[in-house]
Amino acid sequence: MILPDVISKEPLGPVVRESDPAWTDIVRWTIFATILGEELGLTSKTVEQARETASDPQTRRLLGIEGDYGAMLGLKADWAFQVIHQVGAYHEIFRRDVGEDSPLKLDRGLNALWTAPKPGLLYAPPLR
Repeated sequence: MILPDVISKEPLGPVVRESDPAWTDIVRWTIFATILGEELGLTSKTVEQARETASDPQTRRLLGIEGDYGAMLGLKADWAFQVIHQVGAYHEIFRRDVGEDSPLKLDRGLNALWTAPKPGLLYAPPLR
């Protein structure tokens, strides 16, 4: 049972081993990629077409069309494309796993983008 009371406000997220900074960076930037995907209006169903037609630099960088930001993480250039294509952008993941399409049916609340109609706290640094 999930209780409605807020008992803490610190951000909680994935936990990784302290002595593995490369893995920590991969996990952190994977989460950022899903948030950026949502900000850019991408979904697991539209990301393939976006890779073919995207003209704005931010989308092109995220999807590995411009630059090789994956190399900085030891990954392929299309790593973020693969994440969004296979598991979805943040809103898809939230909806499926804890949101309205899950048994929990949680509201996004503070887990919404800061630019959402009901603003939350989520944002990601630009990929550059």
